[in-house]
Amino acid sequence: MRYFIALATVLALLWLGLSGVYKPLILILGAASVALVVWITERMEVLGAEHDPGTLSWRLPVYWTWLIGEIILANLMVARAVINPKRIKPSVIKVPATTRTRVGLVTYGNSITLTPGTITTELTDGSGEIQAHALLDEAVDGLRNGDMLKRVQWLEGPNQ
Repeated sequence: MRYFIALATVLALLWLGLSGVYKPLILILGAASVALVVWITERMEVLGAEHDPGTLSWRLPVYWTWLIGEIILANLMVARAVINPKRIKPSVIKVPATTRTRVGLVTYGNSITLTPGTITTELTDGSGEIQAHALLDEAVDGLRNGDMLKRVQWLEGPNQ
């Protein structure tokens, strides 16, 4: 029950923040949409300790802020490579993916793909690694240093 309350709270706050309209009809429709999503989530049986919105709620904005900064820096690197194509050295590498949960693994893979110049090409649960394509040597170094993995592990929260 705690998970459903946490999910409803996170969804309601997100909806209120994004809509910016606080008229009675809109609030009723928003509450109905939150209730529908929580009901569908319960029917699909996808909410539990691994998918606890309460655990992620305060960590997500911090992670997203860092990821947006990384996306901006990667955009600049790719733009420089477009201007000077000799810098482009495509490679496929495997990097460790020691996340505790499947959600963490998918978050890591998606974060790699969201960062310009890199894309996740293979993601297998239980393999302990992710295969990625990188356009530049700087991107390869960024994946190998493990900074993004450490941040995803932090996002997952403390061991339980």
